[in-house]
Amino acid sequence: MSEQQEQSVAVILVAAGTGTRLGAGMPKALVQVRGKSLAEHALDSMLCVPQVKEIIVVVPPEDSRLTERLSGYPQLVRTVPGGSSRAASVRKGLAKVSADVSHILVHDAARAFAPVAQYELILAELGKPGVQAVIPALAVTDTISVVASDPETGSQIVVQTPDRSTLRAVQTPQGFAAQTLLAAHSRLDHYSLKDLERVTDDASIVRACDIEVHIVPGDARSLKVTHPEDLDAVNRLFEPAQRNQLEQNMVIPRIGNGIDVHAVSTDPTRQMWLAGLFFPDDIGLSGHSDGDAVAHAACDALFSASGIGDLGTHFGVDRPEFAGASGVSLLAEAARLVREAGFEIGNVAVQFVARRPRFAARREEANQLLSDVLGAPVSVTATTSDGLGYEGEGIGVTAYATALVYPVVPEGQ
Repeated sequence: MSEQQEQSVAVILVAAGTGTRLGAGMPKALVQVRGKSLAEHALDSMLCVPQVKEIIVVVPPEDSRLTERLSGYPQLVRTVPGGSSRAASVRKGLAKVSADVSHILVHDAARAFAPVAQYELILAELGKPGVQAVIPALAVTDTISVVASDPETGSQIVVQTPDRSTLRAVQTPQGFAAQTLLAAHSRLDHYSLKDLERVTDDASIVRACDIEVHIVPGDARSLKVTHPEDLDAVNRLFEPAQRNQLEQNMVIPRIGNGIDVHAVSTDPTRQMWLAGLFFPDDIGLSGHSDGDAVAHAACDALFSASGIGDLGTHFGVDRPEFAGASGVSLLAEAARLVREAGFEIGNVAVQFVARRPRFAARREEANQLLSDVLGAPVSVTATTSDGLGYEGEGIGVTAYATALVYPVVPEGQ
């Protein structure tokens, strides 16, 4: 068995930053790219590295959102509140690392897209005899100048231009022999808070202990998300892969329409149910069930989109079990039938035409109720016919619905 295979690795994912410069209004690690937070993208790569036995995510102190978001990950992923500086946050993570790990990787959630190959390259270098510290780095292509302020004018002036062939842009994850990193961090006990704030990476702490830091090639995908434009760069970086994935898994949505018409009942005691809501001041609509034209039109649109018949097919008068059934119960059953047929529901939009009931004040209530029943967004609007036709005379209601569904592609296809 090789030395690399015998490695037992802990990863500290530093995700405690507030992301002020990013301006997202939330901790940086919670910012989403392609439907996942930066922290989740980072974890997904780490969990593909077989040597990794535990992951300590250092989360923003006094903010439980990231901890809650990561609660579904395997037990090897744990969280701990961070400190007042990056160095302090890493130390919080180090305190939770198991005593029997051989190596520790420290990674920034801001570099969420470091590929699995980067971890493997670092661990391979750490597996060599005598190597205690390894960092990934990219060659610098721009000319880099050291500047200072002119004491007379206050302007910035160039004081030195180093040979760029000797310069590297350092990335994370950074890897260390566990005892080497722990010993180096123990020396920070003598640092002031101001000194700790100036510590930008763990390699510099280790180098201060006269430990050689080895370099392996970095990866352009491990760019750091700091400013809003960095999110654009990340998306551009992954556009080809994302496009290929979409082409491989493309599903064509299907759209269906539904119309339902009900007359106002001649029974003055008939209850008015519409869009799942009870309107006590209005006479209800006639029908085999409760006459909820909005819910019925939504059902018809769903059946039309998924190609599994219509309202009469599933809830017709030949089905006595649906006599007097509520519109929301029919909608729930329609959703079940659509999903059973291999579709997921995108959304449903319904507009009804009627003089009554007065609907505007209860529109959001109806939208929420029907969305909860359907398990997908539903929006309902109402209009009148300016006194024309049976809707204008107040003797009937017409509801028009449009539904979008899409086929569910089984995993692995």
